[in-house]
Amino acid sequence: MMIKNLRPVKLVAMLLLSVAVAGCSAKKQNKKKAAATSASKPASATPPAKKDGIKPYKEVITAKAKSDQGLFTVHKLDDKYYYEIPDSLFGREMLAVTRYVKVPSEDGTYGGEQINEQVWKWEKRGNQVMIRVPSYSNIAAEGSDMYESVRNSNLEPILASFDVKALSKDSSGVVIDVTELFSKDVAALGLAQRTKTTYKITRLDETRSYIDTIKSFPINIEVRTVKTYNATSPPVDNSLGSMTVELATSMVLLPKVPMQARVYDDRVGYFSQRQTDYGLDAQKATVTRYIARWRLEPKDPAAYARGELVEPKKQIVYYIDPATPKKWRPYLIDGVKDWNAAFEAAGFKNAITCLEAPTDDPDWSPEDARYSVIRYFASNIANAYGPHISDPRSGEILESDIGWYHNVMNLVRNWFFVQTAAVNPDARMPKFKDEVMGQLIRFVSSHEVGHTLGLPHNFGSSVAYPVDSLRSAAFTKRMGGTAPSIMDYARFNYIAQPEDKGVLLYPGIGPYDKWAVKWGYTYFDNKSTTEESAILNKWTVEKAGDPLYFYGQQTGNPVDPRAQSEDLGDDAVKASTYGIANLKRILPNIQKWTYEEGQPYNNLQELYGEVIGQFTRYMGHVKSNIGGIYENDKTYDQAGAVYTHVAKAKQKEAMKFINDQAFKTPTWMFDNEALSKIDNATMIERVGRMQTGVLSSILEFARLARVIDNSAKNGANAYSIDELFGDLQKGIFSELASGANIDLYRRGLQRAYISRLEYLLTESQSVTFGEPTRINAAQSDIRPMARLALTNLQSEIKRSLPKYGNIILKAHLVDALARIDAILDPKK
Repeated sequence: MMIKNLRPVKLVAMLLLSVAVAGCSAKKQNKKKAAATSASKPASATPPAKKDGIKPYKEVITAKAKSDQGLFTVHKLDDKYYYEIPDSLFGREMLAVTRYVKVPSEDGTYGGEQINEQVWKWEKRGNQVMIRVPSYSNIAAEGSDMYESVRNSNLEPILASFDVKALSKDSSGVVIDVTELFSKDVAALGLAQRTKTTYKITRLDETRSYIDTIKSFPINIEVRTVKTYNATSPPVDNSLGSMTVELATSMVLLPKVPMQARVYDDRVGYFSQRQTDYGLDAQKATVTRYIARWRLEPKDPAAYARGELVEPKKQIVYYIDPATPKKWRPYLIDGVKDWNAAFEAAGFKNAITCLEAPTDDPDWSPEDARYSVIRYFASNIANAYGPHISDPRSGEILESDIGWYHNVMNLVRNWFFVQTAAVNPDARMPKFKDEVMGQLIRFVSSHEVGHTLGLPHNFGSSVAYPVDSLRSAAFTKRMGGTAPSIMDYARFNYIAQPEDKGVLLYPGIGPYDKWAVKWGYTYFDNKSTTEESAILNKWTVEKAGDPLYFYGQQTGNPVDPRAQSEDLGDDAVKASTYGIANLKRILPNIQKWTYEEGQPYNNLQELYGEVIGQFTRYMGHVKSNIGGIYENDKTYDQAGAVYTHVAKAKQKEAMKFINDQAFKTPTWMFDNEALSKIDNATMIERVGRMQTGVLSSILEFARLARVIDNSAKNGANAYSIDELFGDLQKGIFSELASGANIDLYRRGLQRAYISRLEYLLTESQSVTFGEPTRINAAQSDIRPMARLALTNLQSEIKRSLPKYGNIILKAHLVDALARIDAILDPKK
C-alpha cells in the first residue's frame, strides 16, 4: 500500500536470497602431511587414490544424511549442507533474490524488503563448479551484428567456486559443499554496504550466526539464515555491540525460453526494467524498457481471436497464508478476484483467483515459488506491500508474495474516520464493525494485488472526476468508486457532504485499471514486439486527452498538481473546501465518536492528530498548483505541448486559499474540551509546524524556479515571482495595515517567514534524488526578490509600529526589525 515509499519504481521481489561467496574452493587437506602419513603405512593399508579428490558418493552422502529433493537435491549431514546438481541444470539461468525476514525493532527497515537481486548461472569446469552472474543491462540478439561485441564487453563475473566432492549415483550430476556459501559474509548476499556504514559494522560474528533451514522445491531453493554482525553503532542497544538479522534467500529457475517482452510506454503505468539494446537497427545505443506482467495465453486461441472471453492456459492463483485470521480471509480473497473485471477487458475470464491454503497437503509451503501467497504478519507496522519476482530477460512475473501487516487495520481505520465520519455513521466509532473493516481490507487487498500484476501507483487518476460529481450517488455508482484507478491513493470520499445520500465512499477497480490491464495483457498471436508496440501506440493515442486514462506519477514534491497522493477531484481548492467543512463537523464530536469505556484517551489523541494531518494534506494539494506544470507525455505523432504551466488565475486562487485557510489562524482546530484531555502545551507547536511546512514548500528554490520560467515564457499571462512574494507577504502580515491584533500563532508564522527569506538569501538549492527542477540561486531573481521583500517589510513594520501599544506586540515587531536588520546587514 505505502510503499516506503516505496521507490519508484524498482521491481520488488518476494523471495530472498543469501547465497554467498568466493573462496569456497580452497583445499582443506594439508597435502604434505597427508603424503607423509601415507608413506609411513604399509602398502596394503593405503586406500585407493581418489581421482582429483573426488570421493565415492556414499562416502560423501552417507546414510545419516537428510535429503530434500527439488530443483537441486539438498543434503544435510551433521552441520554441513550439500547441493547435488544435475548436469541438465548447468548453464540454466536462475534468479537469486536477497531479502530481510526479520530486522531489529528500531532499524527503519522491514521484514520482506529486498537487499539484492542477481541472475545466476551454475557452470561446471573440470572438477570445479562456479556461479557466474550474467548481466542484462546491455544486450544484442543472437545473430545480430553486435552480438559478439556485446558478449566480449560483458564477461560474466564469478561469484563463487566449489570443489566437486562426488559424482551423483548415476554420474548425471555432481555434489558440492555449500556450507560456507551461507555462513560467510558476502557483499552480494548479506547486508548492503550502506547499512554496514550506517551501523559501523566491522565483521560477521560466525559464533552468533547460523543456517536455519535450506528447503528445495521443484523450481526454487529457499535458505533462511540468522546473521549477527559486530557493530559499534547498532540500531537498538549500543551495549550489545552487534545487530542480528534474519535473511531469506531464494534461487528460482527461470524459463528456458523467455516470454516475449512488451515495450514500456510512459503514457501507461507499469513497473519496468531498462536495457541498452545494441542489436537494434539504430544509429545509437538504444535504451529499451520492458514492462512486468504475468504470462497469460488463451486456452482457446481461435475463440480469443473471435473476441470471445477465454480462460488462460495458466490462471494467476494466490493463496491465503494459514496464519491469517479466518474472519478476514473472505475479504482478502474478494480483493484478488476483483481484478477479473479488468482482465475481461484483455479478453480473459477467470484470469485470477485466490484460494485457502491446502490443509491436507504436507508438501505445500508458502516458500515454494510455484505459489503466490498473501502472507499475514503479526506486526504493529501499519502497512502492506505487493512485490513480485520477474524474469529480467523479459519482464515475466514469476511469483509474488503480498506482505500484510496486522496493523494495517489501524491505518485504514484512521483514514476512514477522518475522511468519512462527518457523513458516515459506520466510521463514528473507535472500533469498526467486522463487515466495515472487512470492506476496508478488501480495498487494500485489491490495491496491493494491482502492484503484483505490474501496476505502479497512478497518482494522476483521481483528477479525472469533477469535484461536484463525487457528491452524486448516481455518478459514483456508475463509475464504480471515487477515482478511475484503485492504484491511486484516492482513499475515501472526503468531498461528500451530509446531505449527499447514497454516494459511494470507496475506490474500486475503475476505467483506468481496465484500460491498463487491456494494454498490458492483451494477447497478440504471432506478432513481433515491434508489431505489438505499433498496435499499443495506436490504442494509447486514441485515449490521449481523456482524463479517465491519464497516468501521472508523483515525485516527493509533485511538479504536476494533478499527480498527487491522497487527493480527489479536478479542483483542489473546491475539494479541500468540502474536506475542511467535514473536518469542522468531526472535531466537535470527536470525543463522542472515539469514546471507549474504561480506556485512556489514546484514540482521541491519535484521531485528533489525524484531523490536523488531513488538513495539512489539503494545503499540500492546493499548494502544488503554485509553480505547477502539467505534464502530458506524448510521441511525435501527437499534437500539442508536453509541458504547460498552470494558469495564472488558478495559481492566484491557490495562494489566496492558503492565506485564508492555513495562514489565518485556524481557530476551529482548538476544541479546548478535547485538548484538555490530550494536550500538554503542544498545540502551538503542531499548528506552527503545519504553517511553517506550507510556507517553506511555497518558498523553495525549485518552485520559485518554475515561477520564473513561467514568466520568461508567458510574460504577463504568468503568475510572476513578484506577484507571488507580494500576495504571500500581504497575507502573512495583513494586520500591519490596520494595526490589528497579531495572535500567538501569527507571530510565530511571521518569524518563520522572515527566517525563510533569510534561507533564500543565504542558502543554495539542495538537490535531492528525482528533483526535476534545478536552479543556481545566486544567479537567479530569487535572492533579489527575497532582499526586496525584506526591505519592503522593514519599511511597513516601521510605519505600523506606532499603532501598537500592547507590549508583547511591540516587542514582536521590534524583534522582527532586528532580525531583518541582521539579515540585510550581517556586519552590524
